[in-house]
Amino acid sequence: MPTEYVNETAESTDGPAGAALLEPETAPPQRRQMPGWAVLLHNDDVNEFAFVTRSVVEFARLPVSDAVARTIEAHESGVALLVVTHREKAELLQEQFQTRGLTVTIEPAA
Repeated sequence: MPTEYVNETAESTDGPAGAALLEPETAPPQRRQMPGWAVLLHNDDVNEFAFVTRSVVEFARLPVSDAVARTIEAHESGVALLVVTHREKAELLQEQFQTRGLTVTIEPAA
């Protein structure tokens, strides 16, 4: 950690003659984790399986094998978790899927 010198006329025995050492007064800002938002893919009886899977790969950036698994999960159980991300990204993903006629909802992650 760099040392700062101030007021050469201040009395101190911590540094060179006539210089006082200062310790940083504040800690560095703490990074806080943004609350997560779950992006959920819902079952769809209109669009073809391959179309849904390609959309998941393109928008959610999942590997093909994961996209296939999530598409199957949504088909069989009605809904599948695609990703957990920050709110703006979740909203963007929802809009992107909607442009393709796919139903995706977002909700605060548990």
